[in-house]
Amino acid sequence: MDLTAALATHRLVAIVRGDDADAALRTVLALAEEGVELIEVSLSGKDALTVIERARRTLGPERPLGAGTVLTADDARAAHRAGADFAVTPGLGDGVATAQELGMPVLAGVLTPTEIIAARALRVAALKIFPAAQSGGAAYLKALRGPFPDTPFVPVGGIDEAAARACLAAGALAVGVGSPLVGDAADGGSITALRERARLFRTIVAEATP
Repeated sequence: MDLTAALATHRLVAIVRGDDADAALRTVLALAEEGVELIEVSLSGKDALTVIERARRTLGPERPLGAGTVLTADDARAAHRAGADFAVTPGLGDGVATAQELGMPVLAGVLTPTEIIAARALRVAALKIFPAAQSGGAAYLKALRGPFPDTPFVPVGGIDEAAARACLAAGALAVGVGSPLVGDAADGGSITALRERARLFRTIVAEATP
């Protein structure tokens, strides 16, 4: 898949991490039904590989499905076997190169200018600024875009409604949203409330200036 193009088109990555595999699967499927096209299942969640496998069977082969918190080469291989077709990492570990070798584009975690330069050299699909809110949010993104004006940045970490609007306005290619979108749905919480939040975040990214 062309992850960079998908991020530019949809501008939202939903991050699902939960302690209940069945609830996490329901969360993934509800997000998909609400039109959230890019969903990652974090490998740090309970039975995450099984969630990915079950989601892939239900969603079919064409729907994008990512694995998050890909740290190692083994993580990348396991995610690929489970059916993930893109990988998201918190940093520049061995999982980046292995995922790319397996044909999975990577949204790679960076924070500093040095890490951005290293990630660009790896030719990753996009760069995940993480943790975004804790490092300055939209103001930090704006500062990074000075020396790196054409770099596809995706802020992740503490991105609530206001931060999503601000980061998109500051030039983010897309935003990655975890608990402000998913809430407690992946732990067994309300799917109805999840659907409402999904509609809200879809509206936010639809209204953002390209």
